[in-house]
Amino acid sequence: MPRPERCRVVITGLGPICAFGVGIQPLWSALLEGRSAIAPVRRWDASGFASNAAAELLLDTFDVKSAVPKSYRKATKVMARDIEFAVGAAQEAVRDAGIVTRATEGATPTIPPDRFGCQIGAGLIAADVDELTAALWTSRGADGNFDIAHWGETGMTNLTPLWLLKYLPNMLSCHVTIIHDCQGPSNTITCAEASAGLSCGESMRVIQRGDADVCLSGGAECRVHPMSMLRQGFARRLAATPTGVDPATITRPFAPDATGGLLGDGGGIVVLENGATAAARGAVALAEIAGFGASQCFCPDTIGVEVNETGEEIAMAIAAALDDAGITADAIDAIVPFGSGIPHVDQPEAAALVSVFGSRARSIPLIQVMPFVGNCGAGAGALAIIVGAQAIRTQTLPARINTTGCTALDANVTPARAATLKNVLVVITSLGGQNAAIVLRAVA
Repeated sequence: MPRPERCRVVITGLGPICAFGVGIQPLWSALLEGRSAIAPVRRWDASGFASNAAAELLLDTFDVKSAVPKSYRKATKVMARDIEFAVGAAQEAVRDAGIVTRATEGATPTIPPDRFGCQIGAGLIAADVDELTAALWTSRGADGNFDIAHWGETGMTNLTPLWLLKYLPNMLSCHVTIIHDCQGPSNTITCAEASAGLSCGESMRVIQRGDADVCLSGGAECRVHPMSMLRQGFARRLAATPTGVDPATITRPFAPDATGGLLGDGGGIVVLENGATAAARGAVALAEIAGFGASQCFCPDTIGVEVNETGEEIAMAIAAALDDAGITADAIDAIVPFGSGIPHVDQPEAAALVSVFGSRARSIPLIQVMPFVGNCGAGAGALAIIVGAQAIRTQTLPARINTTGCTALDANVTPARAATLKNVLVVITSLGGQNAAIVLRAVA
């Protein structure tokens, strides 16, 4: 049957936020140079962790107060770091797209508020350790151990009344929509690393069905946190960081000697726009989101730490994205994979790519992101999409680092180089088994 007509959805603004800072230039420069942000953790004492390195976004690199209007600065007191990242990324994306919103006080908004949507992916926001332990300390029983009854009677009263507002996942999109007056469809997706990819897919559909002209979409997470690192360590996802080994060299996606991944802070927001709306306001379309697919892996362990080793469900998401874009596998010029460096996560993804692309999988260049900025959780997919769009925009493949000895995929170390990129595939998998695949297309 003929494919029904639908509007094109284009990316007009990029708002990455990561250990390199805010905006595409610091991130892209590092990728071109082959320079990783992964280093020993500095924000807190991680010396007792077997994995004690990550890609941190430090306070002196990004302060959320610089990303909000003066009238909104009091609200930053109830922003966890994850929320701050989303707010900073959204501000940069709006600026990059040349859109005026309510955040620019006294100016007329570019987009009518009721035509402006927002879908943002969020993770399991980890509570501030000092805040939580101060309350827990007062919840001890007569034996000195934690007592749940004391927690209910006295412990909880030592938390600020607005404490929970800092840690609800929907607070990322909540603050962004308030700041920029996005009154169109809004949603929060919490599907681990797949969150940002799924949110961009939802924004694409919102625009295509005519419910909004523009959406802010993506995801963010503060992963360099004691609780996050404990969770990922228990899930066997983190590589050890031995003394004397440069942690920037440890994350090796698809390498036969890979030992695990390392975490990072950040994510990103992109401005997705109806192509006609973008053209009418004279905006530059950086890339088109031409196709989207999603799936759920079968997880033998039932909790998503181990996923189907055949990669069948990941391949299904890729196939759905290709079909949605109206292209076949031979039209893909480059792939931005999840590429975590975690063997039991990379293996199914590699199997999926070989399943879809066959022998050609060895020659399609991969664009690696995690060796540079770590696994940013709910923000990982946003960074992958942003890097893919920038590769199309510049017709350049960034450098790859660390990986050697991979024979099934084009994943090994190489410098940055020029390339002809019309269709770039972004693949995002997750702890939990959710998958998202997006086809980015150059805009003629």
